[in-house]
Amino acid sequence: MTTKLIARLMIATALSAAAATGTAFAAGQQDAALAGAAKTSAATSDEAITSKIKASLADQKQIGVTTADGVVTLSGAVANTDVGTKAIQVASAVPGVKEVKSELTVASK
Repeated sequence: MTTKLIARLMIATALSAAAATGTAFAAGQQDAALAGAAKTSAATSDEAITSKIKASLADQKQIGVTTADGVVTLSGAVANTDVGTKAIQVASAVPGVKEVKSELTVASK
């Protein structure tokens, strides 16, 4: 009787440990899936930000626009500082933009 009780307790302990490990594994998988979804969402958001800025600067084809994690980088040569300033203002006004970095240069005449 005692041997059977000890065997049952050992089995119950082993099953509990296995269930806890499975739960921890499932939680880890869920965390990984959420992190992957967040990266995909950020990439989609960055693409949307870039598209909106490019559309707003459609008349300034020489200005390159890239976005990474909400940080926009403007590059290229502009006719004068006013054009560069306007491009920075346009980019800053787009929802989701955290920062605008300017690598713009003024074209020499």
